[in-house]
Amino acid sequence: MDLKLDNIQYLHLLWLIPVLGGLFAYGFSRKSRAMRIFATVNLFDRLMPTVSIRRQKIKAAILLGSIALLIFAATGPRWGRKIVQLQRKGIDIMVCLDVSRSMLAEDIAPNRLERAKFELGDMLSGLKGDRIGLVTFAGNAALTCPLTINYGAYRMALDEVDTRSTARGGSLIGDAIREAADSFADNDKGHKAILLITDGEDQASFPVEAARDAWQNKKIRVFTVGVGDATRGARIPTKKNGQGQFLQYKGEQVWSKLDVATLQEMAIEGGGEYYPMGTSDADFRVLYEEHIRRKVEARELEMSHKEMQYARFQWFAGLALLLLLIETLLSDRKAAASSEVGIHA
Repeated sequence: MDLKLDNIQYLHLLWLIPVLGGLFAYGFSRKSRAMRIFATVNLFDRLMPTVSIRRQKIKAAILLGSIALLIFAATGPRWGRKIVQLQRKGIDIMVCLDVSRSMLAEDIAPNRLERAKFELGDMLSGLKGDRIGLVTFAGNAALTCPLTINYGAYRMALDEVDTRSTARGGSLIGDAIREAADSFADNDKGHKAILLITDGEDQASFPVEAARDAWQNKKIRVFTVGVGDATRGARIPTKKNGQGQFLQYKGEQVWSKLDVATLQEMAIEGGGEYYPMGTSDADFRVLYEEHIRRKVEARELEMSHKEMQYARFQWFAGLALLLLLIETLLSDRKAAASSEVGIHA
């Protein structure tokens, strides 16, 4: 038999049966000893003519049997196989993650890039079977992870991302949007989203136009997340000769500031929404569930077949409840004596 138990650890609870059986046996032994002390067998039969020790033992055995059946039902027994057709529905999300050096600014702990990676990893646990991909960009854009439902592989690719993931410095947001739009697996319009995570600093790559083109011509919604301080900005840590310092340009320290206006305009032109991460913690699960999933319509994806086993726990649970009902209705008094008492009454 192809028996399978969903919760095999519950079998350890069956040790309760011999323990309870021992307690019942001890209780009956104590009761019998007390009766012998109280009166002889003949005198006890005259004092308590309706009591049936045998029936009490039967009731105890029925109770133990019902407990054993309930424990086995809790293990989730399955046997017998069936083929089930599963229709998967979902959307495609391509994440564009800024890995330029400005993302090393520490106005959000530990820095902008690491916080964004952490939130993206946390969002994975809430995905509902959607495909997700990753484009990293700085001075150029590259497809780091194609669309996949293998979230483990995606997480590994995400963990390896750092500011050395692209060969050129800078920040070309428009190129990242265009690379993401071209990286979807098919040309079907709709059911797709680009999630851009950046501090908004761009080097004339026409990001607003790229977002507008993705939405108007390909029906790909563009959602933007702004990371960093939009007022004062933050310095960019770097190292020189093994010593920590801040990035300089022409003898002055470089300050990186979040460009909210550009990201908001991209979201408007791209048919999506702007999500401010700022310098505080953000909840990307909320971003996914209440913003992306709400605005991007899911579509039916490929049909799959899955072999499943029939759940049989209800058989054992039903039999256990039947035994408990029998135990409740079964009297521990002698049937003949009970009828005689009724006649004399």
